[in-house]
Amino acid sequence: MIQGSCCCGAVQFELTDVPGMLGMCHCSRCRKVGASALAFVKQEQFRLVAGRENITTFKAEPPYKYDRNFCSVCGTALGEVLSDMASFPINAHCIDGDIELENTFHEFVSEKPCWYVIGDDAKQFSEHPHE
Repeated sequence: MIQGSCCCGAVQFELTDVPGMLGMCHCSRCRKVGASALAFVKQEQFRLVAGRENITTFKAEPPYKYDRNFCSVCGTALGEVLSDMASFPINAHCIDGDIELENTFHEFVSEKPCWYVIGDDAKQFSEHPHE
């Protein structure tokens, strides 16, 4: 079982398997909320263990696709842990411990700040990856 939590521990979750994909989002919104490293998990592999009552949602507006959840106690960006989609992103930095997963893509590179240099060979997309 892979454990995850917010900074203060008020929100806790478990994953039954390693996320299927890891991507970096460079949009101004994800950068500002501190959730640029996104691990994509399947609904059946994710379980919220504690703290549902401490989760606040910031609703997405186009061109952004995903709502963002936060711990209302410490402010940790959680990704979209309340999603009802079959697969959804969580903040990879909220996973406790280390996981064997490499970055697969960079999205919204059109919004990447000039001071940030992408240092891997992962695919790059101007906005959301094409499905």
